[in-house]
Amino acid sequence: MSTDPVALNQQGMIALRQGDAATAVRAFTAAVAADPDAAILHYNLANAQALAGDAAAQLEALNAALDRDPYMPHALLARGKLAEAQGQAAAALADYKRLLAAVPEQEAEAAGPGFRAGLAHARAAVAAETASLAARLDAVVAEAEAQAPAAEAERFRHAVDVQLGRRRTFVHEPLVLNYPYLPAIQYFDRGLFPWLPELEAATPVIRDELKALLAAGNGGFAPYVRYPRGAPVNQWSELNHSDAWAATFFIEHGVPNPAMAEHCPRTAALLGTLPLFDLPGRGPVAFFSLLKPQTRIPPHTGATNIRSIIHLPLIVPAGCTFRVGNDTRPWIEGEAFAFDDTIEHEAVNPTDDLRAVLIIDAWNPFIGAGERELIRHWIRELDAHGQGLTAFSGA
Repeated sequence: MSTDPVALNQQGMIALRQGDAATAVRAFTAAVAADPDAAILHYNLANAQALAGDAAAQLEALNAALDRDPYMPHALLARGKLAEAQGQAAAALADYKRLLAAVPEQEAEAAGPGFRAGLAHARAAVAAETASLAARLDAVVAEAEAQAPAAEAERFRHAVDVQLGRRRTFVHEPLVLNYPYLPAIQYFDRGLFPWLPELEAATPVIRDELKALLAAGNGGFAPYVRYPRGAPVNQWSELNHSDAWAATFFIEHGVPNPAMAEHCPRTAALLGTLPLFDLPGRGPVAFFSLLKPQTRIPPHTGATNIRSIIHLPLIVPAGCTFRVGNDTRPWIEGEAFAFDDTIEHEAVNPTDDLRAVLIIDAWNPFIGAGERELIRHWIRELDAHGQGLTAFSGA
């Protein structure tokens, strides 16, 4: 018999196709002896041993293949199926999970039908095990979870969902300034903003001033997305310089707009009483945001996690939604919420009517007064030496 591993592998493959297990085992055994570091030869030998009905030898050959290439997809699938057939559910699931992690979905689509079927089987087995585990966990922890404080229960539930693969972990992705050690919370607890009820109580007044502004047609609304010519617009191509998403500012980068104070005096007066994001040259910002019918703001992230963004919904047709990270919710007129805009978020108005929200910013509630003053000194020093950070915007 030849000692050339390529020739021996070809002989073994021909024997496999012909159903000649004994010849295939001899050829692949000789090929492995000639080139013991080639994972594919061990995998082919495993297939020959499977054809011969020798499960123990098949497992040994699959282990040898995976010793040399731990993420070899076909070997992981074969070993998982072998373990499943032998009633070793835990071992099968371990291999199936490694397999699914090693093969992105786009690669799975390009695979042959047999391997795609194997991936589907692995996916179904993992999903069934996850569902079973989830049901057991839900039953065991339900009572304790119900007795925990709401914020702690939510964090625990999210941790369980992440472990089960039912929830993705989102992190800060700021475009300008990433401030360390702040928790990546999608929607902040209302208790961290004790002044939100005061803002919400003013909803009728703010909405009336907005409606009057829209009726008069002199509110200074302009496209929110305004990239200059030649700039990479990425996901903003449809909204760049489009009034489908428009805004008019009471305060922009800390600079008040006297015209808006004249048009909407009661709203402007209220904004002057709120503890907004007071970082000179960067904040606060406060503006009316309009989203026209059949408009979607694509997934994006904001400038910095040292602040939080607050929405006060004013005019919201049924069906409009807002997503931050994993959590999608409707806007409800008069119910404000705060979120971290450095976590991926998006907005959708699928209706035939206008959606309008008042958007303001405040400090991240986990940054105390003393630390805020340190940040102000830092930014002023950067500005003084011409090294200032890009101005912040947020929606």
